[in-house]
Amino acid sequence: MTDGQRAGRAEIEVRALGEPDLPAATRIMQRAFGAFLGAADPARFMADRNFVRSRWRADPAAALAALVDGDVVGSNFATRWGSVGCFGPLTVAPDHWDRGVASRLLEPTLDLFAAWDVTHAGLFTFSHSPKHVGLYQKFGFWPRYLTAVMTKPVSEAPEPADARLYSRIAPADRPAVRDACRRLSAMLYDGLDLEREVTAAEAQSLGDTVLLGDPGRPDGFAVCHCGAGTEAGAGRCYVKFGAARPGPGAADRFERLVAACLRLAASRRLAHLDAGVSLARVEAYRALRAAGFRTVIQGVCMHRPHEPGYHRAGLFVIDDWR
Repeated sequence: MTDGQRAGRAEIEVRALGEPDLPAATRIMQRAFGAFLGAADPARFMADRNFVRSRWRADPAAALAALVDGDVVGSNFATRWGSVGCFGPLTVAPDHWDRGVASRLLEPTLDLFAAWDVTHAGLFTFSHSPKHVGLYQKFGFWPRYLTAVMTKPVSEAPEPADARLYSRIAPADRPAVRDACRRLSAMLYDGLDLEREVTAAEAQSLGDTVLLGDPGRPDGFAVCHCGAGTEAGAGRCYVKFGAARPGPGAADRFERLVAACLRLAASRRLAHLDAGVSLARVEAYRALRAAGFRTVIQGVCMHRPHEPGYHRAGLFVIDDWR
């Protein structure tokens, strides 16, 4: 069956998303999320946030566009964290919903994961939407625990004495620091590697990476986006990924890491710190609640294969795969 024959609808072309496509992809993302969530002005929904351009710049070859009659009608962004792959935002223009566009975008996304030898893949979606969950189940993804996106007002707080920022590491020393962070993340899941996020935050001025303890063997690290034009949004600091070294003392290391993220947010004069956590990581979730974080939205992470990966009890990790 050709694309044009699918359900008798217009032909859907999928190709790499180019830089000239970014404004259209951004508008579609805003309208799609805004319409689904009932925003008063969908065209301006999340206008202070940058999901499309920053993810495209991080890896243009992993950004996909769907076109009908030559016009961009949807996009998707695949992300490689070493042996772990995730994707999103996958968005389709509302006037092209239910026409097979999302499925067409998923097919080459899974091809990318296969080419990358990803052993665990996933996504974040709306837990209350049978339509979304059902779509991804068709491609082998299965819903597991809820994921809470939490927030805490930022107040002045002392920075842990052993915290420092990646931006203050000498450029010649940064590869060794990234290697050290890779060794830490591999303790959570074999092959997990956040170098892409660390370098994107620095290269694109999205924020900074907090390092806890000896940068050559960190007790924890957290990639943070800061303010408008990033994934955080105006007045907010968002922990894209954070992890404390597992093992005895991990709870204390996690508490210090969160404190260091709060200090970074305060230094940037941001009002809120946002952090997502899978409820499967029950100790991390409870620690954030005890620190004063409250859930503002929740969704579900879907996994392929139907296994926990690093979303399991005993690990003090912040992320949400959005």
